[in-house]
Amino acid sequence: MDAGSGDVITSHDANEHLPPASLTKLMTVYVATNEIQSGRLRSDDEVTISENAWHTEGSRMFLDPRSKVAVHDLLRGIVIDSGNDASVALAEHIAGDETSFAGLMNATAKRLGLDDTHFLNPTGLPAPDHYSSALDMAKLARAIINDESAYYPLYKQKHFTWNGIRQPNRNLLLWRDESVDGLKTGHTEAAGYCMVTSALRDGHRLITAVFGSTSMKNRANDAEKLLSYGFRFFDTQTYVKAAQVLSNPMLWKGEDRTLPVGSLDDISLTLPKDRNRKVDLRFNIDHPLVAPIAMGTVVGSLDLYDGDKKLATRPLIALEEAPEGGWWKRTWDTVRLFFLNMFGQGESDQ
Repeated sequence: MDAGSGDVITSHDANEHLPPASLTKLMTVYVATNEIQSGRLRSDDEVTISENAWHTEGSRMFLDPRSKVAVHDLLRGIVIDSGNDASVALAEHIAGDETSFAGLMNATAKRLGLDDTHFLNPTGLPAPDHYSSALDMAKLARAIINDESAYYPLYKQKHFTWNGIRQPNRNLLLWRDESVDGLKTGHTEAAGYCMVTSALRDGHRLITAVFGSTSMKNRANDAEKLLSYGFRFFDTQTYVKAAQVLSNPMLWKGEDRTLPVGSLDDISLTLPKDRNRKVDLRFNIDHPLVAPIAMGTVVGSLDLYDGDKKLATRPLIALEEAPEGGWWKRTWDTVRLFFLNMFGQGESDQ
């Protein structure tokens, strides 16, 4: 997946429901950092480690029961050590218990459009009806990169020491490829070896998601092959900037005679590399445009073409508010529209 455009370059069984193992913790951290950014949680808040968190099986940060640990240290223990104990402790602190926190995780998954994901715990330990997909994990990684950029550097840290125990990040590509700066690995018997990775080369960022590899080495090799393929054969370009005025179609019954229209967001496309490609913009504007029109209202569509091949369609929006004009202008335009529509010329003014 291209991180900028969200376009999928290549995939296989991308929507298959599979156990995500510790990739689950990407959502655990995303929910927590959202809480910090919203002001409901502070990174220096101290979390009391419960007996339940301490007893959690699997990979550990090696927390002591009844000790107090800052949220920012727990985040490192989750991302770098893949600590199940840290994940449970943070979930309990935010939501009271794991079940309630899983509710937050699922609500967040729904908001992000992760249609093939359902969580039952913050750790990824095997549980019935706890699943995700390669595509959903790539989407989640993209959300982390775009929405939680202040915390993304956590994912490239190679070591973390707690209680005198130094543990390495299990993402082997952090040592092998300098362009790789995240994200997370996972492993259980049911899931196999999983990995979500991101790399940045020459301003171009890609994301990979691999499920079911047979070893730590193989999952790193699988992710590396995907990255090499994407960077070698594909490129992403921005063809339209957000709020760029693309056209000024005629406005009826308004204070002004025209209305500037464009795109709400940057329009970027990920396409096979081709130096000879020429992308054309074609507008389809709703007629007639009659004031009042609120800023941000969809007033048509924008098609991007390469020759005769349509590459993408995006909504065209009003970039300014268009209030009604005075009584005389509204009356005059009503008469004009009547006759233009009568003679089939209602779309002649653009």
